Amino acid sequence: MSAPRLRTTPLPGIGVQYDLVTREQRHLSVVAHRDGARTVSVYRADDPDSCAQSLRLTVAEAGSLIDALMPSHHSANLLYTTDLGLVAERVEVAAASRWNGRLLGDTRMRTETGASIVAVLRRAEAIPSPAPDFRLSGGDTLIVIGTREGVDAAAAILGGE
Repeated sequence: MSAPRLRTTPLPGIGVQYDLVTREQRHLSVVAHRDGARTVSVYRADDPDSCAQSLRLTVAEAGSLIDALMPSHHSANLLYTTDLGLVAERVEVAAASRWNGRLLGDTRMRTETGASIVAVLRRAEAIPSPAPDFRLSGGDTLIVIGTREGVDAAAAILGGE
């Protein structure tokens, strides 16, 4: 069985399109948009040039799909795992999050989850060791460290609407 062939096509101003033809001769494509989103398309079996279904995924959804397809794959959000059972992960504060515009201390993150926010990435700036009076903003990416359970709980708190 030959290795699958992935064709790459630059899409100026949009991103890159990756096309794959499976061993069953099914055509799939993924457009990697410049903003990090992905569009996954499946083409008709009877007409490989005709799109049967297209689905646009956010950056987080694309990362979850990667993890589902290849559980041993290193997640783009997962930064580091130690023998002590700690992980560091990127967690985004959505514009619609209830924490947008509120103080970091109001989340009670460390008290509720045991996880710590060790840095905030905002636009092109990194803010290390943000204090409890640090004001969160939609689009911030928080670097959260703790146990797997604690980081998941922190992500749930931050994702809360």
